[in-house]
Amino acid sequence: MTKKEKATYIIEELEKLYPETPVPLDHTDPYTLLIAVLLSAQCTDERVNKITPLLFKRANNPFDMIKLTVEEIRDIIRPCGLSPRKSQAIYTLSQILIDKYGGEVPNDLEKLEELPGVGHKTASVVVSQAFGVPAFPVDTHIHRLLTRWGITTGKNVVQTEKDAKKVFPKETWNKLHLQIIFYGREYSPARSPKLEKDYITRTIGTKKALTELR
Repeated sequence: MTKKEKATYIIEELEKLYPETPVPLDHTDPYTLLIAVLLSAQCTDERVNKITPLLFKRANNPFDMIKLTVEEIRDIIRPCGLSPRKSQAIYTLSQILIDKYGGEVPNDLEKLEELPGVGHKTASVVVSQAFGVPAFPVDTHIHRLLTRWGITTGKNVVQTEKDAKKVFPKETWNKLHLQIIFYGREYSPARSPKLEKDYITRTIGTKKALTELR
């Protein structure tokens, strides 16, 4: 099976499983999505969704956020981990959004990546899910699965993203990256994966993946 044939199969199967793809992180607008994705670094979506209501009750926009101190933000988000760095980033990026963009989140990938605490993956999630700009954010689930499926060599997430964009049609990116995440969590987890459950890998997986998962 060629990479293009694999891509077609993946799209068709994931569309059957996940015709709807709600964003796992609770949010109401681009700003709250940006903050939620920033908080999700090295933290589960479930925990982020427990913390953000507490934070957004105090400040759900950059104007209210800078009324809080960095210490107040840190106390609220502490359960998400890396709270000193994340709280400083949230405060500083909120001030930048006010100063440079009138309090609005830009729908431009490069402008988002210039914000403190916002890497390429975070920026990609925001432009794709908040603004509908085609992007293919790569997280650990996607990196792992596209390696197992032979779409990428899996050397690093940068290469995985490039390889994914080559074989998957642009119009599928925003939905597909979420579908792959959902599939990874349900059928092919990082810990104790079972080949009998992971039927996509069983069908199109590389020889190495099939050997490792037996």
